[in-house]
Amino acid sequence: MLLGRWWMCLGLAMGLVGCADDSGNEPAATESGAEEDTSGEETAGEETSGEEPFVPPVEPGKLIEIEPGGETTCSRGTPFRFFVNGGSSNRVILDFGGGGACWDSVTCSVAGAIFQEEAPSLATVQLAVDGGLLGGIYDRTDENNPFLDWTLVHVPYCTGDVHWGDATHEYGEDLTIHHRGAVNAKAVLEWVYANFPHPEQVFVTGCSAGAYGAIMHSAYIAEHYGEEVSVTALGDSGIGVITDTFFADSFPNWNAEAQLPDWIDAFQGIDINEMDITDVYSGIANHYPTQRFAHYTTAFDSNQEFYYTAMGGDVEEWNTTATQYLSQIREEASNFRYFLAPGEIHCAVIYDIFYDTAVGDVTLNSWVHDLVFGDSLPDDAVCEGEACAQDVLCDICATSESPGMWCGHCGN
Repeated sequence: MLLGRWWMCLGLAMGLVGCADDSGNEPAATESGAEEDTSGEETAGEETSGEEPFVPPVEPGKLIEIEPGGETTCSRGTPFRFFVNGGSSNRVILDFGGGGACWDSVTCSVAGAIFQEEAPSLATVQLAVDGGLLGGIYDRTDENNPFLDWTLVHVPYCTGDVHWGDATHEYGEDLTIHHRGAVNAKAVLEWVYANFPHPEQVFVTGCSAGAYGAIMHSAYIAEHYGEEVSVTALGDSGIGVITDTFFADSFPNWNAEAQLPDWIDAFQGIDINEMDITDVYSGIANHYPTQRFAHYTTAFDSNQEFYYTAMGGDVEEWNTTATQYLSQIREEASNFRYFLAPGEIHCAVIYDIFYDTAVGDVTLNSWVHDLVFGDSLPDDAVCEGEACAQDVLCDICATSESPGMWCGHCGN
């Protein structure tokens, strides 16, 4: 449970607060506490057929927050907000936030100890970025960041349903949870579609619970933009090792089955009792063969192991099942690649270790660059045997006077 509480600290650093008006007609946007209209047609990014340059919807380097209102909500009925960090190119990142999950009266009753239940403030997020808590793709100062000039849209997570839900469920007296992750995500996508009608590239990612949001909503993004727009989806540390009954136990409470892209043949008539994450990745990847899909995880991810045991699984099974899932998706989908790193640290794309994590001489940063920009897909980067347990980054954490946020996963 302590590990779940630690992860919530990061979840708090990943959300935003906004200022919607009472009418709910227009999303309200705030930049460092001042109102700014980002909903309108006048500021929307747009490509033209002539020589006019791309006009970014948010000034490069500006961090704003948007509260879409409408049916969006967090788990306890508090407002949902998302934020946008402006870039100069006609390329956009969607980063789905992590923060646990809840699926029954036990896991939902412990609230913030096991899942992130509210969207934090813009000030908290700004502090996380400025203070280095959020690095990796959020670091606009590192020239090794492949996404320096991209607009970054963060989708906070506050619904306990891995961004897949559209239901309100009563788990007991005074225990009502709004599982509206899919509703919130679709509101964000509407903003992206309006402000990036013809992007050059879209990169969809997400850490932990956000990894599931990334793969699911990548199908909606790929369907909206079509083959002319390059879409790459990378799940970060959410490979979906679950017990045999988890989908059946959680999906009805979340109404998650209704969010499966029903236009994809692989999901026609599928029985959730026989489903696992390989079906989701393979089904979506094979339906969009010109787009790119990938997953990153460490071989002994301590957070994923924690949630697997919370479901009733045996922690000794996690590594074997995770590696089997990765290789199975790889075999079933030719446009899927994976990066299996040594150690137990949970998530990397949002940390500075994005630039240091490596398998042999292949860094995660360079691998992601090739995944997004390469003429062809990179090879899988896979640790093998005893090398998977040799965690260089955790060794550094043990001797560091200022350990990074990720160090909290070491030794668990």
